Amino acid sequence: MGTQAPTRTQSMVAELTGLPKTAIRIHNHFLGGGFGRRLETDGTLLAVKIARHVDGPVKVVWTREEDIRHAMYRPYYYDRVSAGLDGSGQPIAWTHRIAGSSVVARYVPPAFQNGLEFDVIDCAKETPYVFPNMRVEYVRVEPPGIQTAFWRGVGLTHNVFVVESFIDELAHAAKQDPFLYRKAHAVNPRALAVLTLAAEKADWGKTLPARRGRGISLQFAFGSYSSTVVEVDVAPDGSIRIHRIVCAADCGIVVNPDTLAAQFEGGTLFGLTAALYGEITLKNGRVEQSNFHDYRPMRMNECPAVEMHLVKSTEAPGGVGETPTSAVAPALTNAIFAATGVRIRTLPIAPALLKSNPDMKDVRR
Repeated sequence: MGTQAPTRTQSMVAELTGLPKTAIRIHNHFLGGGFGRRLETDGTLLAVKIARHVDGPVKVVWTREEDIRHAMYRPYYYDRVSAGLDGSGQPIAWTHRIAGSSVVARYVPPAFQNGLEFDVIDCAKETPYVFPNMRVEYVRVEPPGIQTAFWRGVGLTHNVFVVESFIDELAHAAKQDPFLYRKAHAVNPRALAVLTLAAEKADWGKTLPARRGRGISLQFAFGSYSSTVVEVDVAPDGSIRIHRIVCAADCGIVVNPDTLAAQFEGGTLFGLTAALYGEITLKNGRVEQSNFHDYRPMRMNECPAVEMHLVKSTEAPGGVGETPTSAVAPALTNAIFAATGVRIRTLPIAPALLKSNPDMKDVRR
């Protein structure tokens, strides 16, 4: 089998069968990625349950339809964020309340203490910016009948979207350039370096045609700093075409630059797919999506080139397996706002919101 957690799997099988761990061998495939789904043991336990009633080897294979309709899904979050600005538009207070499922409470119960855990507030309690007054709250809300699970990171993949979308809104309220506004509040030298490098390489400030815009994001996650710029074109019918993506990163000491670039390319497209199409809906207690026709990934002809620029660093190595996935969504939606004046606060993006109308610049959501 392929699992991200062979020791946990062995323990769960031992608990199910009553056999000692020494009697259970996991033959693991040392390739590919599970993106969180293969942390779970449900598929293995199902095979073991069947095998206990059969003489001889048993192989259990899920169809894609079964896999999509009986998965454990990324949590759905609802956020309320507000800030107080002084007379020059600078933030003097920041409040962020997160409501949603706790994966850690189910997966590692001891790590859920006093109604709070580390992952659900990741990249919300510590942003790349400094605010004189800051408060982050979490309210646990579990969806009925559905188990949530990790999805190439969880906390950062939604918190970075919220933080970087709202920073953009503050810049707009202050009538300041989003890049310069971030630059004024990102005091860490490593954060400033990746932010500046991404903006320079993406030709930030260069004039664009009508209904084309650039958006930017900045994040610190898993010990790595990164900034992403997306250039997007929004057609009158609301369809989106992504022309260019520029990423800059400081991941500390880099052992293999090619691997790092591949992670940013793949992770960025993974995040784009989620932002554009990644929606699971339920009707009459059943998941409606079943295969790639209604739960679609990005097609090859839709994928933009991803430019990767690396800041040389002697700091301790940081992670890059999940960071590109979270950085791209806010950069994309901020670019859409720059192109159309429409704020996207719900993912995946609904093209109907972006259809051309005479009052497009006055539309907010």
